[in-house]
Formats: sequence, structure tokens, C-alpha cells
Amino acid sequence: MDLFIKYERLLKVLGQANRLRIVKCLAVRDLCVCELETVLGMNQPSISQHLRALKDAGLVRERREGQWVFHSLDREALVAASMGLKTILETSPDELEGFRREAAALSRLAQDPIVSCRECEGKKRGR
Repeated sequence: MDLFIKYERLLKVLGQANRLRIVKCLAVRDLCVCELETVLGMNQPSISQHLRALKDAGLVRERREGQWVFHSLDREALVAASMGLKTILETSPDELEGFRREAAALSRLAQDPIVSCRECEGKKRGR
């Protein structure tokens, strides 16, 4: 899978405030849905939907204890995701897989900085 698509999906999952709240709660301790309902003031179907998205993204695990299902944060997956984003930001554009076309365009732009952009031209003229 393309690196950028992988992180687009991850960021979409984490780009929802309630999911981030759930992640933070699970960073404190493992919780069942009813505990998350109490803490977050949300209904069970909504929490379950968010947990499913987080689980599908590989960020949350679940374990059964009798009739109870406890959810936990997969800290290793979260750290790996954050390291992957760091790699995207710190890797040279021409060395980043899936970014070759953009790297070439950036290189050409560095060699010939003339850009036909009205906003840029206006700034150059002091507008």
C-alpha cells in the first residue's frame, strides 16, 4: 500500500475529536464500552462505531473477560504510526517512495523559481 494512502487513512481515523477522546481515555487504562459511555457522555452505538474504526486502523485491541469486552490502546501501533509520520517529514523528497513525481517538480522549481501564481506575483511586487 502506498505510504501516503496508509497515513491518509490513519489520519482520517484520528481526525475525529471523539476518537481522539477515546484514544486518550484508553491511554489512561483499559475500558469497556459502558465505562466509556460514563466518561464521555456518549451513547453505546456511537462509542462502538468509533471503537470499530480505531480497531480497524490497528490502534485499539479488545479482550474478553467473561461477558465483558475491554478495549486497550495498542501503544506499539501508535508509536509505529507516529514514527512513520516522522519518516515522511524527515526523509528527503527524492528518497521517499511514492513521492518521486513531486520530488522532481520541487527540484525543477528550485532550479527555476518562476511560478505563474497571481498571489506570489502580488507579494513580489509588494501588493
